[in-house]
Amino acid sequence: MSRKKIWGKKKKFVRNNAVSVKKKEKPAIKKKNLKSLKKQGLVKEGVFIGNPRGFGFVETGGDEEDIFIPAGDTHTALHGDKVSVLLDRTEKPGKRREGIILKILERGTKEIVGTFQREGDYGFVLCDNQKFSRDVYISPKNSRGIRDGEKVVAEILDYGSEKRKPEGRITEMLGNLHAPGADILAIVKSYQIPSEFPEKVLNQAERVPDHVQDSDREGRMDLTGLPTVTIDGEDAKDLDDAVSLTKENGIYHLGVHIADVSNYVQGGSALDREALKRGTSVYLADRVIPMLPERLSNGICSLNQGVDRLTLSCLMDIDAEGNVVSHRITESVIHVDRRMSYEQVRCILEDGETSVSMEYREFVPMFFLMRELSLLLRKRRHHRGSIDFDFPESRIILNGAGRAIDVQPCEANAATEIIEDFMLLANETVAKEYCKGDYPFIYRTHENPDPEKVENLLSLIRNRGIRIHKAGEKITPGEIQEILEEIRGLPDEGMISRLTLRTMQQAKYTTECTGHFGLAARYYCHFTSPIRRYPDLQIHRIIRDNLRGRLKREGRTEHYREILEEVALQSSVCERRAQEAERESDKMKKAEYMSYHLGEEFTGIISGITGYGLYVELDNTVEGMVHISALTDDYYSFDQEKMELKGEMTKKIYHLGQRVKVRTVDADALKRTVDFVLVQKAEREDSDAEENRNQTDRKQ
Repeated sequence: MSRKKIWGKKKKFVRNNAVSVKKKEKPAIKKKNLKSLKKQGLVKEGVFIGNPRGFGFVETGGDEEDIFIPAGDTHTALHGDKVSVLLDRTEKPGKRREGIILKILERGTKEIVGTFQREGDYGFVLCDNQKFSRDVYISPKNSRGIRDGEKVVAEILDYGSEKRKPEGRITEMLGNLHAPGADILAIVKSYQIPSEFPEKVLNQAERVPDHVQDSDREGRMDLTGLPTVTIDGEDAKDLDDAVSLTKENGIYHLGVHIADVSNYVQGGSALDREALKRGTSVYLADRVIPMLPERLSNGICSLNQGVDRLTLSCLMDIDAEGNVVSHRITESVIHVDRRMSYEQVRCILEDGETSVSMEYREFVPMFFLMRELSLLLRKRRHHRGSIDFDFPESRIILNGAGRAIDVQPCEANAATEIIEDFMLLANETVAKEYCKGDYPFIYRTHENPDPEKVENLLSLIRNRGIRIHKAGEKITPGEIQEILEEIRGLPDEGMISRLTLRTMQQAKYTTECTGHFGLAARYYCHFTSPIRRYPDLQIHRIIRDNLRGRLKREGRTEHYREILEEVALQSSVCERRAQEAERESDKMKKAEYMSYHLGEEFTGIISGITGYGLYVELDNTVEGMVHISALTDDYYSFDQEKMELKGEMTKKIYHLGQRVKVRTVDADALKRTVDFVLVQKAEREDSDAEENRNQTDRKQ
């Protein structure tokens, strides 16, 4: 279908999937009236978040709920713009506040990444980010040499108007839509993730020695004789943590040894500035974009087997109850004896006598001792109320051309739990020492969940007949833990766990030690991954300055207090950017995988319900949607309080956690969408529902 529509002599363009809405006139408000409206709290400022359907939301920050902007009231606002909003005076019970965009205060998008679609001598860029719902017109002079289907980066020259499309200029061609890796590269460019290191940074990395210098050993504890291993994924190359463990007279002596990246990346250097700019390594479906150049991340900083490496070690003595009775944080030198994978350690712990256990027989007792301590630490954390969400991650298998050929769930096992438990303990121990010492520091904090979201969750759980306890006005980590225990083994477990997770706030980096709600931890920081996270690298510098007596000399304390707020903010922003890019990468590849399985049937659970349909998560972790229009056997209404779709005539109910069988009818990798239709309820559903009722009755 042509994208052209002509009014008079001028060409105007309409996006194929745009929602037709009647545009409203933007209200004309005099300055005097505007001041009055602001005093009444009816004019707000925030960031516009677009939606492919034409409507959007304005995030105002803080604890305020987002403002809904109907499709006819967005005017020229585009995703990411800073805007002012006039609130509707009438509040509708149970619904978000609505508003109308008054003014664009600052454009948030300077360039877009998308697919070029040619129309004669001109064309359009269809933005990959579906929240940017308008195509960008590319004039004939700016579209020469660009082929249909090319992935491109376009600079926006003119943001257009309500009747005129934005106009842009191609600044970079990323390759054909179907070229291997072009789709992931487009995500990298879309999120403005730096992927190439500047020459100055690479040159500085080249000057770093490839082995430990004798001068660097001075003043460090020599732990090279301590039996030490790394345990990571099979494909990992940046190994930044190693562990050692012994037990004497009922006391566990745990060593968590972390790569001393700060010895090679000096504060304020070109390497350091680039690392801060990136904030974190980014792990996408087909590549890793590292925070540090490979010479460092996979070389001298990586705790590779059989070579000496500089580390910061957290040496902890732990009693039979899992309490850290004493500890020491010190600069050290270690020698990793074995580079182990999670699967190898799992095999040793769970599969009995095998070729793997024979190969590593001298370390087998230590691995069993590690599991013993891990279970003890996990039990102690559970006792204090730490919340443990157990969702399988996904592993996407790509072929040589970069196409997704399989999607597999990755479950946690004893080996992954060992490393998680040991790293958590080291992070807490370090945070506690530096918080109590009142040093300038960066902490990992997690605030209490929003009370309104919690109440909505509790109401839903009660409606499903599940007993819950909540003593005070604010919910505690222990009470959330009790909810998860109450639903364990029920068919609703996965659904309620997900809803509970959605009530949680997002963790962030701060300079105040306010605690971590999810872990029920008073003290927490990120100490264990300085190769791939900037906050870890920054606090390593502080720790080394403190150990060497420099922190209170030479104005170092004042220096850190001046820079840490900005470092914490930048690190939080970069972390969110990386998470979003990683999520988009996974969604795209999952949709691509499902595009090869159109017409096939799968079983899954209903993971989300809205007024326009229900989401189904398959057993392989792929999530897709059954649109309300595909439920053709009845007219279904949405009960938001119960999170159900109910048929008016058949009284058939679709609810969260219900197992269903679906058929794939469409999958679009560019839009990151998968569409299903229901085939039938899975045969297990009726028995699951009966068992759910029986278990609930027994518990009551």
